Amino acid sequence: MVPEVCPNCGAEVPRGAKACPECGSDEETGWSDETAGEGLDLPEEKFDYDDFVGREFGKKGPVPRGVHWFWWLIAVGLVAAFLFFWFRL
Repeated sequence: MVPEVCPNCGAEVPRGAKACPECGSDEETGWSDETAGEGLDLPEEKFDYDDFVGREFGKKGPVPRGVHWFWWLIAVGLVAAFLFFWFRL
């Protein structure tokens, strides 16, 4: 597989080229599948996602906040108004 960019020198490699036009690298000297993937900056195979999340965001989980007291007051007021008009009729 011919890479778009030479992993050795960074030059553009035309499609169908058998070697890099700048440095001469080819499948045997440096652009095998393993070396083409080295420049992708992928995480290591032993990458621990849970450890990463803990370091980035802390060990605590999300804290549910509940309903603010203001909305409880509004709900109780609406129920009281409903009951007042219901029994008044």
